[in-house]
Amino acid sequence: MSTIAVDTPATVLRPQPVTLGQAFWVWLRIAMLSFGGPAGQIAVMHRILVEEKRWIGEHRFLHALNYCMLLPGPEAQQLATYIGWLMHRTRGGIVAGVLFVLPGMISIMALSWIYVLYGRVGIVSALFFGLKAAVLAVVLQAVVRIGGRALKTTASRLLAASAFILIFFLSVPFPIIVLAAGLVGWWASRAGSSAFQDGGGHGAAKGAIVADADTLLGEELPAHARPGWRETLRTAVLWLALWLLPVLALVVALGPDNVFSRIGTFFSTMAAVTFGGAYAVLAYVAQQAVENYGWLSPSEMLDGLGMAETTPGPLIMVLQFVGFLGAYRDAGGLDPLWAGTLGGLLATWVTFTPCFLWIFLGAPFIERLRGNAAVSGALSAITAAVVGVVLNLAVWFALHTLFRATVPVAAGPIRFDAPVPASIDPWALALAVAAVAAVFGLRAGVITTLLATSAAGIALHLLGLIG
Repeated sequence: MSTIAVDTPATVLRPQPVTLGQAFWVWLRIAMLSFGGPAGQIAVMHRILVEEKRWIGEHRFLHALNYCMLLPGPEAQQLATYIGWLMHRTRGGIVAGVLFVLPGMISIMALSWIYVLYGRVGIVSALFFGLKAAVLAVVLQAVVRIGGRALKTTASRLLAASAFILIFFLSVPFPIIVLAAGLVGWWASRAGSSAFQDGGGHGAAKGAIVADADTLLGEELPAHARPGWRETLRTAVLWLALWLLPVLALVVALGPDNVFSRIGTFFSTMAAVTFGGAYAVLAYVAQQAVENYGWLSPSEMLDGLGMAETTPGPLIMVLQFVGFLGAYRDAGGLDPLWAGTLGGLLATWVTFTPCFLWIFLGAPFIERLRGNAAVSGALSAITAAVVGVVLNLAVWFALHTLFRATVPVAAGPIRFDAPVPASIDPWALALAVAAVAAVFGLRAGVITTLLATSAAGIALHLLGLIG
């Protein structure tokens, strides 16, 4: 008697448990490969953690990303911290989060020293001249990338346009714009509207979806995602103290007008209110650090962003450069280089310490809210508003990259800087057009474009065409 063979689906084995020591080397690898801004960094994490290692599944990864997108600060670093926490509790989160920052912190500090020591040397200045052109193209690419995913509905497009008008023409503070957008999205979703349900984050890589059940973390809620109120309070007190006590000590010891006190208070405020990701944070910092504090010029802000784009780690590491220059130029009785070093490290500390607070305090509750429609709506609305904010950043960079002079325009509540047409820099325009063509037409990578425009800047200097 014959039997009929029946094909059954192959069982996918879940990966074996991973120790914190083994995870350390994977997080270090991710940190060293994290170039190209948050979109590229999240793609690297997705490729390694979801597709290659299968430590976490597609839906759980996106749920964590959605939460990090709702937080103030750098979403890619917070996502690494979140997944590290899921795998190995607080120690795992600290290892993943610190390693994500460390290579960029060391690189930006070294480049900051080179910048203040040799930045006026012709060939170094020419290198940064070329970098600025590529940075403009990269920011425009961010507008297109985020917009392509976030602006799927008429409501989201109107929200993005409103955000641009409010911040560029009316100077409405960025935090107010983004918080208002989040409330609009939350309210609309609670009311049953689907207007803000199609956007979301930077997206994940295309391809076969890795099911949560087939991964190391699985679908289960880990034990440490059920903390009691006593443990929650202890976490809040510990990380708030690590974040704010050094700032309070500086203000008491040195006075509120000291440059270190100002760096501590400004970047602490920034860490708490800058929702919407790295490019949105940069718009707020550029406005405040350049125009209000005078720590650096628009051109130097672009130089710092070029440094951050060409080094591993979060794009927001440019804030270390801002803190460095602020303290370097107001060193008091300290050696300027060491004052700058301390200013840069202080800016880094108060920027990233709150990230651990948001994750360790909020992640246990967010793990219980997978699939919540109101949270998803708030995320999509914030992301839509961020498109308008990042477009404002692109316009601001273009004004200060392509034109040597701008003039203020004021008419009632409308206030903005307009370019002086006669002050256009033809070589900056040529490099910017070439960078845009490379990024959008030739699909060149960020690093390739940055290196090419930097080399072009040096060549223009050697030919005597720029100073």
